[in-house]
Amino acid sequence: MDSARRNFLKIAGLAAAGLTLKPAGNALGMGVIVPEPEGAAGFDNALSAKRWAMVVDTRKFTAQARKAAVAACNKAHNVPDIKNSKHAIKWLWEANFKNAFPEMAGPHVPPQVEREPMLVLCNHCDSPPCVRVCPTKATFKRADGIVVMDFHRCIGCRYCMAACPYGSRSFNYVDPRQHLGQTNVDFPTRTKGVVEKCNFCAERLARGQKPACVEACRNNELIFGDLADPNSSVNQALRQNFTLVRKPELGTQPQVYYII
Repeated sequence: MDSARRNFLKIAGLAAAGLTLKPAGNALGMGVIVPEPEGAAGFDNALSAKRWAMVVDTRKFTAQARKAAVAACNKAHNVPDIKNSKHAIKWLWEANFKNAFPEMAGPHVPPQVEREPMLVLCNHCDSPPCVRVCPTKATFKRADGIVVMDFHRCIGCRYCMAACPYGSRSFNYVDPRQHLGQTNVDFPTRTKGVVEKCNFCAERLARGQKPACVEACRNNELIFGDLADPNSSVNQALRQNFTLVRKPELGTQPQVYYII
């Protein structure tokens, strides 16, 4: 077997396993996808879980904390700042209670809850409809529950966007690289015609780091951990508080929980 074929099979195997891949080449180009070298940072100290989940404690959030979390996410993932709202790219963003939880909205919602925006993102569902409809398997669910995207496989059909009931995916109608300032070279930029979304910072987990939004929150506004570990911070928060998930009636089984 020649070296080119061996390299291709190695890369394909890593991608199928959901391991973090790193783009080679310049920060503004997708470059050639190559695996991180064995023993490099991101393997020896990687954070792992059987089922990653997040709890959003809306009671603790301030406007400043929400903006800090969104800014950290955007910076970590080279999310472009596109002024045209029709072309905006969203990984983590603010939504009103009535939009996030339409089935719970009503005349007697407490004013504080109704007034204050909350953060919304991909719910990394246990039964993700986006995965089922993707014709190229660009969207797939890892063994640890994270729903991730392979930008190179995405053909821009937008079936996943139509299937997602949470509006958690964005399509690059324009070249996102034209709307970037300083780029994060540890995460690939995207091209026009590609869908993208929150990935629970899978690339940071592989390097032993918490998600960027969680790290930016200084008062445990966002709690991230292993739902399969009864002693995890996520499970402690769920045991001690009543929580909601978005649109539970759809049966997607979201793994982002909200303390209201």
